[in-house]
Amino acid sequence: MKLTRTKSVEQSIKETDEPEHKLKKSLSAWDLTVFGVGVIIGTGIFVLTGKQAALNAGPAVVISFILAAIACGLAAMCYAEFASTVPVAGSAYTFSYATLGELVAWIIGWDLVLELGLGAAVVARGWSAYLQNLFDLPTWLAGDDAIPDFGAIFIVAVLAVVAVVGTKLSGRVTGVLVVIKIAVVLLVIVVGAFYIKTANYHPFIPPSKPKSEEVSGLTQPLIQALFGLEPTSFGIFGVVAAASVVFFAYIGFDIVATAAEETRNPKRDMPRGIIGSLVICTVLYVLVSLVITGMVKYDQLDSAAPLAEAFKLNGVTWASKLISLGAVCGITTVILVLMLGQSRVLFAMSRDGLLPRKLAKVHPTFGTPYVITIITAACIAALAAFVDLEKLSEMVSIGTLFAFVVVSAGVIILRRTRPDLERSFKTPGVPWLPVLAILACVWLMLNLPVETWLRFIVWMVIGFVIYFVYGASHSRVGMRAASGEGEATAESAAADRRKSVGDND
Repeated sequence: MKLTRTKSVEQSIKETDEPEHKLKKSLSAWDLTVFGVGVIIGTGIFVLTGKQAALNAGPAVVISFILAAIACGLAAMCYAEFASTVPVAGSAYTFSYATLGELVAWIIGWDLVLELGLGAAVVARGWSAYLQNLFDLPTWLAGDDAIPDFGAIFIVAVLAVVAVVGTKLSGRVTGVLVVIKIAVVLLVIVVGAFYIKTANYHPFIPPSKPKSEEVSGLTQPLIQALFGLEPTSFGIFGVVAAASVVFFAYIGFDIVATAAEETRNPKRDMPRGIIGSLVICTVLYVLVSLVITGMVKYDQLDSAAPLAEAFKLNGVTWASKLISLGAVCGITTVILVLMLGQSRVLFAMSRDGLLPRKLAKVHPTFGTPYVITIITAACIAALAAFVDLEKLSEMVSIGTLFAFVVVSAGVIILRRTRPDLERSFKTPGVPWLPVLAILACVWLMLNLPVETWLRFIVWMVIGFVIYFVYGASHSRVGMRAASGEGEATAESAAADRRKSVGDND
């Protein structure tokens, strides 16, 4: 019973008004959309577009981005329903607590800590490298070879201050940087359109061929290991394979849901922020893919900076520095939003007692979880400065997809267990749309390497140990149940439901 005990939606919302844990509500739909675009438009648009065209899909990488957007859109619908119905910090962790029970909620929370923290560290390392290239800084200050990476430490420290001072300030900083990077992306689209040669689009889907490099052992995709499939490049399967990679360029819309508790009107603004940011980013990804595969032949785009390379091959060298500037701005917003997301998940877990409750202290002036934010920033800075993160970066993807699966399943469950809840936004086609979301995410998870799955399992085992040693015995829901308060809360919630049904009748 301890493992499956749930926390009612009413109780979750009630706890948001506790004075010592009350977050400041200052965000609008525009702020949420900016956060979404800020975290989605990052290295994906500056790197993945060209590399996947060269390695897997050719000009049909446009289709890959559309397929990935559809998979994300299915999950986004589920997130929008939950975030508007349960406007509490914690995103998938909080949603799971209300539907699948405490153990699953802990697993998801622990998973999100991995996704957001590791993601921020990986991106901070990339920010440092881009900055070094943009300003020709000494390599000992920043870049891939620098240990410790001072550039990564610097940007994490600066953004930690911004995050502590206030969510609204974070939104303003993100908004300015998003405007700059969107301007750079639009520049790529508009200027690049003048250099398109239609011959570069032929063949649009290059013929299938076996992959040039041998992929086996722990580095092979799990689906290949399970079914003995031969990996191929190009053709229809190449387009699908590229979709499973470029999907990760969309990761981030789910982080918008972590700010639900700090939104002035979450019932209206959460769906707008989540779905709006995803739509904007999909349009930009598709247009950029069309432009750069039209500017040069797809096989010339296998570069660390394919957008800059496309302009360089067309003699537009001045654009490369602007593209690097856009990349630096883009990555800055990604780090900030990931840090905000992780601090809110840890805040929710601490407020519930699954982690020490002292960590959930809110700053009396700024209304932000400053203790958690500072600890989060210190851990991210240490990871980014001293650890080689290249092999660990795929764990960000598997963590995100796992959360998508649980949230999609949670929508189906909550519709059955709490049909009385007021839902300002409803996921269409329940249960079929969430089921499609689950299948799409599982398929993408199966395309990740075996070693990524093994590392993920190890991280989850560590999480189980922490839960059973500390979390299970300190859970506020468990303590209320032991004291009988949980039963009273359940009876009150049941009475509210009966009253709601009676009023509707």
